[in-house]
Amino acid sequence: MKIIAINGSSRINGNTAELLSHALRGAAEGGAETELIHLRPLNYRGCASCFYCKDKKNPHGICAMRDDLSPVLEAIKECDGLILGSPIYYGGMSSNLLAFLERFLYSNSIYSNEIPTVFPKTLPWGMIYDMNMSKPEWDKMGLENNLLVFHNSIIHTLRQRPQILFVHNTLQFADYAQYESSMFSPEEKAEHHRVQFPLDCEAAAEMGRKIVSKAKFLKERDAK
Repeated sequence: MKIIAINGSSRINGNTAELLSHALRGAAEGGAETELIHLRPLNYRGCASCFYCKDKKNPHGICAMRDDLSPVLEAIKECDGLILGSPIYYGGMSSNLLAFLERFLYSNSIYSNEIPTVFPKTLPWGMIYDMNMSKPEWDKMGLENNLLVFHNSIIHTLRQRPQILFVHNTLQFADYAQYESSMFSPEEKAEHHRVQFPLDCEAAAEMGRKIVSKAKFLKERDAK
């Protein structure tokens, strides 16, 4: 059994990567093989709208673009669980993850009322978001609605509802004095990180464990 995590952050050692690593730790504790894929170093772009994946002459579920993302898209078809991670930028996902989702979702969907998704299996999945914004600010602005279109599209493709984790008020800088950031209290940020971030990491690990448990259930169900 294999669980893949996709890091949509431009930082390969930042908050998102750390949270995903803990999610994979939880998956490994459940007995899964794990892999963390960072999108930022890959050479790829979003959907070119060429309609290759919709053309009746071509096999559905395959993106015509051949680049560093191609083997990632194929690997996801073989895995047993998927965890996506992104920082929140201006109320939405990172451009890295959006470009990935364009390619992944569009190539696995067709305009058919009978078989709207050609993804080969039911796949348990999770989504981890981290952000500088506090939870009260996030809730007040109602920004979760910005994510629903993509959430619903992934549900449609993978045939599963997700585990979702929002991590708020994260540390952006190791040294706040080095950057113009006077609207923040470095002491308060550091204290919040000290107390809350370990709890967030454990919540991510629990997500990994739940996804493995769901994957095992699906395997057993399909084997009957």
